[in-house]
Amino acid sequence: MSWTQVLLLVLVAAILAGTAWFTRRTVERARADLLAHQAVNRLVLARACALVGALLVGGYVGHAVSWLGSPSYVAGERLTRSLVAAVAAGAVLAASLLLERACRVPAEPPAP
Repeated sequence: MSWTQVLLLVLVAAILAGTAWFTRRTVERARADLLAHQAVNRLVLARACALVGALLVGGYVGHAVSWLGSPSYVAGERLTRSLVAAVAAGAVLAASLLLERACRVPAEPPAP
């Protein structure tokens, strides 16, 4: 595993967080600006990225655990990379959940 994979996860998390912020701002400002198919596309993206993020967290944590207690000289480096990648995958998961929540449209106030 290289640091490029970790940086890619951080980039994906940043893109998802930016999309969540933009979506939330659009929904709060004027719901008409966010078309229904755009909201559905973002919701599907958020759900898919949340699933992948959760799988990656588990995979990287499992990889890190496999290096615990290893007498190899590279064990410390691989353990560190795996844990940092797990944190980055957790950021992808968190940003995905934020995007999923941003796609919720507030309820209409009751008509008087």
